[in-house]
Amino acid sequence: MTAARKPFSAAVTGIGLVTAAGVGTKATWHAVTEDPSPSGVRHRPELTDLPCDFMYGADDLDTTAVLGVAAIRLLDRFAQLAVIAAREAMADAGLDATTWDSTRVAVVIGSAHGGLPFYDEQHTALLERGARRVSPKLAPLTVINSAASNVAMDLGAQGPSLGVATACSSGTVALGTAHQLLRSGACDIAIAGGAESVCSRLLIASACQMKAVSTRRDDPAAACRPFDADRDGFVVGEGAGLLVLERPEHARARGATIRANLAGYGASSDAYAAVAPDPEGRGIERALRTAMADAEVTGADIGHVNAHGTSTVVNDRIEATMLRRVIGTHPLVTSTKAMTGHTLGAAGGIETALTALALEAQLVPPTVNLDTPDPRIPMEIVRREARSARFDCAVKTSLGFGGHNAALVLTRG
Repeated sequence: MTAARKPFSAAVTGIGLVTAAGVGTKATWHAVTEDPSPSGVRHRPELTDLPCDFMYGADDLDTTAVLGVAAIRLLDRFAQLAVIAAREAMADAGLDATTWDSTRVAVVIGSAHGGLPFYDEQHTALLERGARRVSPKLAPLTVINSAASNVAMDLGAQGPSLGVATACSSGTVALGTAHQLLRSGACDIAIAGGAESVCSRLLIASACQMKAVSTRRDDPAAACRPFDADRDGFVVGEGAGLLVLERPEHARARGATIRANLAGYGASSDAYAAVAPDPEGRGIERALRTAMADAEVTGADIGHVNAHGTSTVVNDRIEATMLRRVIGTHPLVTSTKAMTGHTLGAAGGIETALTALALEAQLVPPTVNLDTPDPRIPMEIVRREARSARFDCAVKTSLGFGGHNAALVLTRG
């Protein structure tokens, strides 16, 4: 007889964020709870001729000032954001190279597209100036594992270093993978989450053709409106969200402050379509039920859900219907994408960080731009302003193109 596996919770001891809502964890959390607005969305001159000419950007961040000119030349922007978020997460956790065994530190970072804007730039160089003008740094700067490898080099982390690519669930899968590495004993500490920066004409043009993005050119601030009856698509954003996870005994031994616990993880594949989710939400349901079983919680235990909530007509309805079926209508649900944009592979990292902060503060961020709730979405959506509540357990859900689903269960620290 196989012995039952004991539940395992990874301690969240550090958080690092770079988003369109704010640079740094404190700035982002203040923006999404105390001053909730889609202030980070702006028209982009390079997108002027496209139906969607706006994006969310971390425009207040001068990466050159933070990292230096030499480092910037060797890092695509998505990797720059990852390194900056990782440094903040490590400082928040009270860790540095003098306080750990570097061979026991893992780095797991997800991204959907890696250095796509640099690909655009180099393709233009090839067409306009010839092959000799293509940069030899194309591959190392743009591969999806570049964020993880550069964070590992910057911190001196010598344990497993992994780049995860499961479309818009990449950051969530990265955190789940880190949870599994810690549970297996492969490492004591893991820096995990997601990073993305895709101000790319090619990508946005394709998304417009797919009719996945909002085309509210006259009012970009109101374009991303999760769960609203008048939603018409998502708005792309850039950012990074990384968490420091530790084996609980490791965190306790060094006297770390545990901000939350990552208690359960589940993943699944729809095996249905390239860009459309299973119409009944059965794939994300399997992922969520797996995460709940992993954490040994029931729907009654869950007080808050940070939903994928992309502001697309189909996704929001399918996800909300699934949440009602699996958990019930009592949790306070939010989508923070109207304040950060849909950061694609970084979304799971950023939104899991916000879920951990919500547990810590006992405060649920609102879903901004939700003016007319869709009557087909039968959930308690927090809107307009943050809401105080008592809850010990929360869920983060993510869906990605290709049918990649992932869910995490977090508990109070």
